[in-house]
Amino acid sequence: QVQLVESGGGSVQAEGSLRLSCAASASTRCMGWFRQAPGQEREGVAGIYASGTTNYAASVKGRFTISRDNAKNTVYLQMSSLKPEDTAMYYCAAGTTTSCTPVESQYQYWGQGTQVTVSS
Repeated sequence: QVQLVESGGGSVQAEGSLRLSCAASASTRCMGWFRQAPGQEREGVAGIYASGTTNYAASVKGRFTISRDNAKNTVYLQMSSLKPEDTAMYYCAAGTTTSCTPVESQYQYWGQGTQVTVSS
């Protein structure tokens, strides 16, 4: 079992930036970020392999950057040019499958979430 603890959420104005962090209790092949807005289904944001290869949802590509520090078992999500539609609960996830695309079925372990609110 892998425990995940997110941090770094908060409130920011549109066009602002935030960095989310997620510390894992053990190393996993894949780490990713997902988000869920009120009344909507959870969606994938970004995924990263242990090698550093990344995948992004089209809605965040060019604005968000996922990275990881394997020595610290930590994954980050740098969010820039934030929009009100980015407002959501953001979840960190970890997985051991072969694909690290941000698809829920690829991830077995989940954090409790951190809220991001972007105001216009």
